[in-house]
Amino acid sequence: MKVEWSTFYQRIIEATGETIMMVILTLILGSILGVLVGLALFVSRQGNILENRFLYGLLNLLINVIRPIPFIVFLVFLMPVTRIVMGTTIGVGAAVFPMAIMATFSVARIVEQNLMSIDPGVIEAAKAMGASPFQIVFTVLIPEALGPLILGLTFVTVSLIDFSAVAGYVGGGGLGHIAITYGYQRFDTSVMVVTVIILIILVQLAQWLGNTLSKKIMRR
Repeated sequence: MKVEWSTFYQRIIEATGETIMMVILTLILGSILGVLVGLALFVSRQGNILENRFLYGLLNLLINVIRPIPFIVFLVFLMPVTRIVMGTTIGVGAAVFPMAIMATFSVARIVEQNLMSIDPGVIEAAKAMGASPFQIVFTVLIPEALGPLILGLTFVTVSLIDFSAVAGYVGGGGLGHIAITYGYQRFDTSVMVVTVIILIILVQLAQWLGNTLSKKIMRR
C-alpha cells in the first residue's frame, strides 16, 4: 500500500527530527566520554606524563574489541543491557545508548591518534616550565589537537547518521524505521527515495559544518 504524501510528509518531518536528535545526543555523550577515554589512553602510554601500563592496556583492549564489531550486531548483542539501563529497547533513547558506547570508543581512538601527532618537544617544554599534567592536558594537548579533532568528530557524526538508520531497523525510530517500515516492507519506492535524499542532505550538512569549524580553528 502506497503512502499518501499529503499527510505522510508530517511523519517524515517527525522521523527526521528523531534522527537528528539521536545523532546530536549521541555525539554529545560520545564526544565527552570519548575525549576523556582518549586523553587517558594517551597520557598513560609508556613514557608519557602519567604512564600506567595497566590502564593503557585495559583501555586499548576495550577499544580494539568493541570498534571492529558491526553496529547491527553490537546493537542486538547489547539489547539486554539496554533494557536494564533505559527500561526499553524501542525508541530514540534506546538507540542512543548503544550508539553512544560505540561512538565513545571511536572518538577515543581518534583523540589518541591526534594527540600522538603533537611534537613531543612541545610537551617537554611545558614540563620544563613546571606545568602540571592537568595544565599540559588543557593548555597544550587539547588546543594543539583541536582542529584535527573536529575533523575526526565530523567523521564520527557521519557514521552516527549511518548508525541511526541501522537503529531504526530494530525499533529505534527515525528515518531508518520509516525506510524499512514504509519503503521496504510496503514496496513504496517513493519513501525510500525521500529518506535516502534526506540522509544524504544530513551527511552533507554535517561534513560542511565540520570542515568550516576546523578551518576556522586551524587558521588561528
